[in-house]
Amino acid sequence: MNTHVLIPLIIYLLLVVVISIVAMVQQKRADGPFLTEYFLGGRTMSGFLLAMTLTTAYISASSFIGGPGAAYQYGLGWVMIAMAQVPTVLLSLGVLGKKFAILARRYQAITLNDILYAHYRSHWVVGIASLTLLLAFIAIMTVQFIGGARLLETVVGIPYTHGLLIFGAIIALYTSLGGFRASVLNDVLQGLVMLVGTGLLLFAVIHAAGGSAQAIEQLKHIDPQLITLHGEGNVITPSLIMSFTVLVCFGVLGLPNTAIRSISYKDSRSMHRGILIGSLLLTLLMLGMHLSGALGRALLPNLTVPDQVIPTLMIKVLPPFAAGIFLAAPMAAMMSNINAHLLQASATLVKDLYLRLRPTYVTQEKHLRRLSISFTFLLGVAVIIAAWHPPQMIIWLNLLAFGALEAVFLWPLVLGLYWRNANAYGAISGMLVGAVLYSLLASFSVHLFGLHPIVPALIASLLSFIIANHVGQRLAPTPSH
Repeated sequence: MNTHVLIPLIIYLLLVVVISIVAMVQQKRADGPFLTEYFLGGRTMSGFLLAMTLTTAYISASSFIGGPGAAYQYGLGWVMIAMAQVPTVLLSLGVLGKKFAILARRYQAITLNDILYAHYRSHWVVGIASLTLLLAFIAIMTVQFIGGARLLETVVGIPYTHGLLIFGAIIALYTSLGGFRASVLNDVLQGLVMLVGTGLLLFAVIHAAGGSAQAIEQLKHIDPQLITLHGEGNVITPSLIMSFTVLVCFGVLGLPNTAIRSISYKDSRSMHRGILIGSLLLTLLMLGMHLSGALGRALLPNLTVPDQVIPTLMIKVLPPFAAGIFLAAPMAAMMSNINAHLLQASATLVKDLYLRLRPTYVTQEKHLRRLSISFTFLLGVAVIIAAWHPPQMIIWLNLLAFGALEAVFLWPLVLGLYWRNANAYGAISGMLVGAVLYSLLASFSVHLFGLHPIVPALIASLLSFIIANHVGQRLAPTPSH
C-alpha cells in the first residue's frame, strides 16, 4: 500500500467530514421547512456556489477516468469533441435557470417532478419521470463508485472491493446526514481540488514527455491517426460529432441533476455569475483532463485498459505526495457527482412517491427527517452492491444512462416551460416514445445514419409530443400554470 499517496487523500477526506458536520449544524439551525432545507439548502446559493455545484454535479468519473481513457484510445480528436461539453452551464442556466427559479418558488417545488406536475397535472407524467430517474441515477452513480474504487486500487493499492466499501460508505454517510448544504459546501472544496489537480497533472505529463511538441511527435510515431481530427481507426466521424454534441451539450437540458440546481440559487445576479464562473471552470477541467489522457499515450503506449491511463500517469509522472493531492481531484469529481444524484434520487422517493401516497405526513418534520436520511443512505448501499462487478470501460455505461434521462426529460421540461399549451398527453407520449426507442436502439447497437441512438430518439420524442399534444387538446382542456 502506497502510504505517501494515501496521506493527502486522508487529509482531504477529513476535510469532507468536517465540512459535512458544519453543514449538518447549519441545516438543524435553519428556520425553513425540512424538505426545502434538506434537498435545496433553503434556495440560498450565491453565484460562486451555484457555479461550483453545477459544474461538479456535471463532472464525473467519466470526465476524470472514462473521457481521458477515450482520449488515450483515440487521440487528440477526442479532446476536440470533448470540448462540446463546455456550453452546458450556459445552456442549463440560460435556458432553464430563470424560468425554473420563478416556477419553483411559485409552486414551492422541491424536485423536478414538482414542476412537471404543476404544469401537466398528471400522476402518469410524475410516475414515468420518477421511475426513469431512479433507474438512470443508480446506473450513473454506479459508474462513479466504480471509478473511485479503481482509483484506490490502482494508485494506493487497496483491493477493489475494499476501496468500494470505503469510498461508498463515506459518501453515503456525509450525503445522508448533511443533505444539500453538505453537498454544496463540499462541491466548493471538490471543485478547487479538481482545478488544482488537473493543472498539476497536465503540467507533469507535458514535462515528463519532454514538452508538448515531443509528446505529439511520439503520438505520431505510435499511430499518425492519434494526432488527426478523425482519431485512431477513423472513429471520429461527422455523425459521431453530431451525436456527441447532442448527448453531452444540448441534451444536458434534460438532465435532472443539472436542472435541479436551477431552482436552488438566490437571485438573478447569482445566476449570471454562476454562468461565467461555471463555464470557465468547465473549460479548464475538460481541456486539462482530456489532453492529459491523449498525451499520456506518449508515456504509456501499451495500456490494455484505457480507463487506467489517469491512475497510472499519477504514479508515473508525479511524486508520491503530489500524486496523493491529485488523487483527491478525480475522487472529488466522483463524490460531488454522486451526492448530487443521491440527494435527488432520495427526494424522488420521499417527495414524489412517498408523500404522494401519504400526503398527511408532509407536516411531520421528524418523520420526514428520519425517512430522508434513511432513503439516502440505503440508496448509497444499493449502488455499492451494483458496482461490485464493474465493466472495463465505464464511459459507455455513463453515456447510456445520460441518454436515457435526456430522451425522457428533455422535451417535457423545455416545452413545459416555453409552450403554454403543452399538455400531459404530449408529455407522456414523448417520454414513452423517447425511452422505448432509445432503449431499443442502444440495446441492439443500432446507429441510424451512423448517429448515436439519442439523436433519433429525441427527434421521434419531439414529433410524438407534438402530435399527441394536438390530439390531447381536442380531448381535454389544457391545464393552466
